[in-house]
Amino acid sequence: MPFDTGVTYRVGGRFGPNAVRAASVMLRPYNANLEVKPFDVLSCVDYGDVSIVPGYIDRSYAAIEALVAPIVKAGIIPLLIGGDHACTLPHLRATRTRGPVAVIDFDSHTDAWDSYFGEKYNHGTWMRRAIEEGLVDVGHSIEVGLRGSVYEAGDWTGLRTELGLEYLTTEEVLARGPDSVAASIRARVGDRLAFISFDIDVVDPAFAPGTGTPEPGGLSAHDALAIVRRLRGLDFVGFDVVEVIPAYDPAGQTAFLASNLAYEMLSLVALRRVGQ
Repeated sequence: MPFDTGVTYRVGGRFGPNAVRAASVMLRPYNANLEVKPFDVLSCVDYGDVSIVPGYIDRSYAAIEALVAPIVKAGIIPLLIGGDHACTLPHLRATRTRGPVAVIDFDSHTDAWDSYFGEKYNHGTWMRRAIEEGLVDVGHSIEVGLRGSVYEAGDWTGLRTELGLEYLTTEEVLARGPDSVAASIRARVGDRLAFISFDIDVVDPAFAPGTGTPEPGGLSAHDALAIVRRLRGLDFVGFDVVEVIPAYDPAGQTAFLASNLAYEMLSLVALRRVGQ
């Protein structure tokens, strides 16, 4: 999804997919942590780029949904690489034939404002729009890793009181550790269809500087990977990894982390297919 029209600070996420592809050449067939060879279990295809219309959110949304919806309908699990986080809304629209899904959103921001800069559709509002459109099973969804300054005292607590979403702050994640955090996520999702949206800015900019709205004091690369690996057993209907901007990624470490996160997500699907 080479799209960055929905950003509110740094642009350049349209170049993220190519950077993640390039970094993925370092991935090897066997996942030693999850003890699975995902590509021996899964038939995977790089389906190319969505034909984004730069500068036009609505037309780009339509293009994303049109490309991804038939894939979902065919029973295939899409893994989209962004691009900015506004891309997740049309991705969720493409899953609407499966009903509302339990969204696991790794993010330092809620992305649930009613509007941002007076606009209803951008990377700061996609979650609220998705809930309004009935795409999110809010009672089984959770945001993980919130931190940083906000506009009002209720910007986080309103997720629970107004929208029905659960959340864990970065401070809670770091205090509890990957095992406990993953257990809470699995308990929240239960047996519902699940969807991971991973905004790379949930990771501390020391480990992932190449992103649009960095927030200091985040998860380490190790903890991010460790939490994702512990989400085995969930029934995933889709994934995305977003907000990678190569221009701010001097050593490519953000792109390498994003490609490894995508690899772990595919490995989770492989484990479920083989009954582990």
